[in-house]
Amino acid sequence: MSEWPHARRQHAGLASIALRTAGAPLAALVLVCVGFAAAAATSDVVVTDAWARPTVPGQPVGAAYLSIMSAQGATLTGVQSDAAGTVQMHSMRQDGNVMRMRALDRLALPAGQTVRLAPAGTHLMLLQLKKPLRPGDSVTLDITVVDKAGGQHIVHAIAPVRATPPEEGKP
Repeated sequence: MSEWPHARRQHAGLASIALRTAGAPLAALVLVCVGFAAAAATSDVVVTDAWARPTVPGQPVGAAYLSIMSAQGATLTGVQSDAAGTVQMHSMRQDGNVMRMRALDRLALPAGQTVRLAPAGTHLMLLQLKKPLRPGDSVTLDITVVDKAGGQHIVHAIAPVRATPPEEGKP
């Protein structure tokens, strides 16, 4: 029994030496693991095929489109952009001979389903443009989503400015 406390001290001493010699790499590894865990918590929502339509000088409004999917289900609650003072989500529907557009406060992202924001459908309106959107430029979109547990996450997307949509799944 008298050897047990000595063995514990020796083991603790070895652990202390190991931590001192491997401290920085071990700390870095822990931070990387924590970072991966945080990324996994927010990576449930995936944005693809983002793009924005070019505008002409003086045009105060632009439009952006994308595909968005949440494996677990979420709600898109807002979007901000470096290119515009305000971003609104809009839906469009045919009402007789008239196309009607209305602002949306939120957009449901059903679990496992891709929701497409596209011309003549649900889309993002870029209001109070800071400058014209020219082909070859890019627009940053910061998309706010709320997951089923009520956690709020920001998903970043880059939308190239182009005259036509990208082929699905290709930049």
